[in-house]
Order: sequence, then C-alpha cells, then structure tokens
Amino acid sequence: MSSPLKRRLQADLDAARRARDKARTLVLSTTLSEVKNREIDAGAEASDDDVMAVVTKAIKQRRDAAEQMRAGGREELASKEEGEAELLSDYLPEGLSEDEVRAMIREIVADGAAGMGPVMGRLMPRLRGRFDGKEANRIVREELEGS
Repeated sequence: MSSPLKRRLQADLDAARRARDKARTLVLSTTLSEVKNREIDAGAEASDDDVMAVVTKAIKQRRDAAEQMRAGGREELASKEEGEAELLSDYLPEGLSEDEVRAMIREIVADGAAGMGPVMGRLMPRLRGRFDGKEANRIVREELEGS
C-alpha cells in the first residue's frame, strides 16, 4: 500500500472493526473495495489522487442518495446517507470557499481560457476533492457571463 490515504483508511477500518462499529466498518470497507477495484482496472497501485477520487465519488453518491431519500419522505435513511458522507469527508483535504474558487476561475480566464469547457478543464484538477463540481460549474457560468 503506497498511498498514505489508503493506509489511513485501512488503519481506521481496522480500528472500527476492533471497536465493533458496524456503520463505520461498512462505509470504510466499501470505500476500500472501490479503491481496490480502481487498482485492478488501472493495473497499478492507487495514488493518493486515485483514493481521493474514489472518496469524492462515494461522498457524491451518498449525498445524491440522501436527496432522493428526502424527496421520498425517508428522512431517517437520508440522515444515514448524510452521516456516511460526513464520515468520508474527513479523508479529503480542507475544502475551498466559493471566493477562493472564484479567484481561481478569474485567474484561469485571465490566462486566456474562454468558454465553459476550457475553464472547467483547467479548474477541476485543482478542485478535486475540495469543492463540488456542480457548484463550480454554476460559478464558472456566473463568472463567464460577468466578463
């Protein structure tokens, strides 16, 4: 296991198992199996960026599921999904504020990127795991309309 983030996930999973924390064990083991699947697909050890991408995707899936549960009137299941997303968010770097993202977008536009595709293409690698893609898309649209 070369990735420090993957080692941290495994250590936390081992601790959750020892503590008989079923919910945490389930979330962490599911996430680690997704990392393993990604390694199998790539044919190589997962880097920290790979692990972050898996964790980010897992958080997004849980937030989307919580939204659907809430729309279906299943508040207790929505809360469970949000709790799992919150647990996983501890494994991502500190998030960025909307103002910080706007500053990045303005910098990218000042460097000559024009249009939604080129701006998003340069922005998303810098945001990975630190800011929601849908929100970034909205902010890019606002910034491009304003310039």
